[in-house]
Amino acid sequence: MPDLPSSSTPLYHHSLPALEQWLERLGARRDPGNPCLWGLQRERWRATIELDVEDLRVEWRQGEQRNQRLFPYGLSRADVEAAIQAGP
Repeated sequence: MPDLPSSSTPLYHHSLPALEQWLERLGARRDPGNPCLWGLQRERWRATIELDVEDLRVEWRQGEQRNQRLFPYGLSRADVEAAIQAGP
């Protein structure tokens, strides 16, 4: 596996394999039916992460509650990771 760029590097400077490796390190699993969708499960919530053309979309689900945010690829990997891990 290739090394990931520094965590302060904007997502748009990551190759697709690097983004996929990062999501795997977070514990996310790729949707077998759609390679752009990833699922992430935590004790209190779960999230769907979509690698879209313009941004990275995250939808958290906690019970019946849903919360969605869009993260531009210009943000650093560290900032996006912190936001994802913080949950809804």
